[in-house]
Amino acid sequence: MAKIKAIRGMNDILPSQTPVWQYLEDIVRETLDAYGYQQIRLPVVEQTDLFKRSIGEVTDIVEKEMYTFNDRNDESLTLRPEGTAGCVRACEEHGLLFNQVQRLWYSGPMFRYERPQKGRYRQFHQVGVEAFGMRGPDIDAELILLTARLWKKLGLSSSVRLEINSLGTAQDRASYREDLVAYLSGHINKLDPDSRRRLDTNPFRILDSKNPDTQAILDGAPGFADYLDSESEQHFNQLCAILDASGIEYRVNPRLVRGLDYYGKTVFEWITSELGAQGTVCAGGRYDGLVEQLGGRVTPAVGFAIGVERLVLMLETLAGPRLKEKPVADIYLVASGTGSAQAAMILAEQIRDGMPGIKLQVNCGDGSFKSQFKRADKCGARYALVLGEDEMDKAVVTVKPLRDTTEQKRIERAELLNYLLSKFD
Repeated sequence: MAKIKAIRGMNDILPSQTPVWQYLEDIVRETLDAYGYQQIRLPVVEQTDLFKRSIGEVTDIVEKEMYTFNDRNDESLTLRPEGTAGCVRACEEHGLLFNQVQRLWYSGPMFRYERPQKGRYRQFHQVGVEAFGMRGPDIDAELILLTARLWKKLGLSSSVRLEINSLGTAQDRASYREDLVAYLSGHINKLDPDSRRRLDTNPFRILDSKNPDTQAILDGAPGFADYLDSESEQHFNQLCAILDASGIEYRVNPRLVRGLDYYGKTVFEWITSELGAQGTVCAGGRYDGLVEQLGGRVTPAVGFAIGVERLVLMLETLAGPRLKEKPVADIYLVASGTGSAQAAMILAEQIRDGMPGIKLQVNCGDGSFKSQFKRADKCGARYALVLGEDEMDKAVVTVKPLRDTTEQKRIERAELLNYLLSKFD
């Protein structure tokens, strides 16, 4: 019988890989807590209409990439391809937006049917941050400053660069779209197939084309900055002023767009050259019209998403020496002889009660002293506690250091906890 394997593009994260994930998750949580953002936990499955209404029916995500199915009630459901729409839905459903300011974050798996490649998978993980109820450029700047601090804490500041742009209002985009389509239509025979397909449905994505011939055509295209109204221009200039004053380096990229329909005004990306073609590690911007688009009141909003797999790749490549693998256990309890298994379990619980936070692993399943010490060494323990028949008869425990040449000692059971506490100060 053939073995069952994981679905292509949906990967296991093995115990040897999880330390870097946990390290990243801890730093992200600490950073967001420091800025006063609260965690919200969202369903993995939503009604399909949520994404059609928010992302746009003519985007690649909705047209080709969503995992959509009908449940037993013949209701169309979709595995979430991104997190913003679900977060807006949850906030609106539970009354979190009415006359309120919210700073929220979430994390977890997203799903898109794409060609799997390094850093891009069909099940991938994101950290999403969303801020509601604040209209000014200061909150846009706060999110960029927050991400800059995150890169600093992760030791990745020198490996990422910031690009920003403004997409203006819906009216600005409509005017620009009309002129952009007219310009590109005059060069339609020179456009790549994807760009020709997008010309009538999602022309802004052509600005993001990686095709060299299309990029050459875009050099003569109208620029978005010429279509911004005075309010959008002022908003963007104030954002740039805050970033300048804060010492944040950035590049204004007039071709920077987002792949989702709901973005307007500020958009930004943090990009790296360390991952080849998959260079964007964080992307976001304003989406002031999305809450209303999904049935709520007009609510200013801005947010970003971080691709966790891509950051993990960067940490493994660039920060590997700093990420020391954490030991599975601090203490390994070796037990052998009649009644030792039961005594070991009781002793282990007493130690855990007296030393909260200690990582203690008990040998289970018998084994010689030699094999048990091999397991103790493999799990990275600093000390082995030996509980054999002789130790049980004399009410002592042998404490054997595993990471230095200190001699082992026999400690009275009544004194063991104090002795161990002195070793883990």
